Amino acid sequence: MPLEARHKTGAWEVLDACYSESHRAYHTWEHIGGLLEKLSVFSNLAARPDLIAISAFWHDSVYRTQNHDGNPRSDYDNVHDSAELFRRYSLLNQPDAGAVYDMIMATTNHMQARAEKFYYAGFAGDLDLFLDLDLSSLAAPWEKFADHLARIRREFSWAPEIVFCSAHLRILENFAKEDARLYRRAETNGKWLIAAKVNLERCIADLKKRIAAHSLD
Repeated sequence: MPLEARHKTGAWEVLDACYSESHRAYHTWEHIGGLLEKLSVFSNLAARPDLIAISAFWHDSVYRTQNHDGNPRSDYDNVHDSAELFRRYSLLNQPDAGAVYDMIMATTNHMQARAEKFYYAGFAGDLDLFLDLDLSSLAAPWEKFADHLARIRREFSWAPEIVFCSAHLRILENFAKEDARLYRRAETNGKWLIAAKVNLERCIADLKKRIAAHSLD
């Protein structure tokens, strides 16, 4: 997709600097490449695959686990700053830029996010597809899933083990709830849900064991 002309000069250099930061282990170009590969598989479901691709490029452009004062940084702050960075470099028209901005911001709350505006016919479906792509790694083969968790742990290397495990456990238990709408599109749900549920159950059990072991220390 010819996306470069839809951005101001320097946009790709900024993205490359972001995704190449030394503190990143999971939220890297590899993650973005994986989303784009999966988008190519499901591009027939998208009304505007170009806007989904732009959302994928920018959605984790700002990613820090700590603020400058050493306190934990919220996921919302990272996503909001990523969306604002996109806006700074975007040359899209107002409706298209609004659509990308909202898709990026939707990743702050995967389970409850909904389309508030309808920027074009099919936007709600594109938002759902983008969120499904962003959670597709939950359905990876177990060895890859475990590697992703280990990489995320490195991004939180400053956090004590019990703190990291407890926080990640809360996130995964939210995804694993019986009534959780993990994947929104029928096609992605059919491809990924069973594997994701198996991985979540296994990882939750493992995190609980790690928490119990450190609680005894």
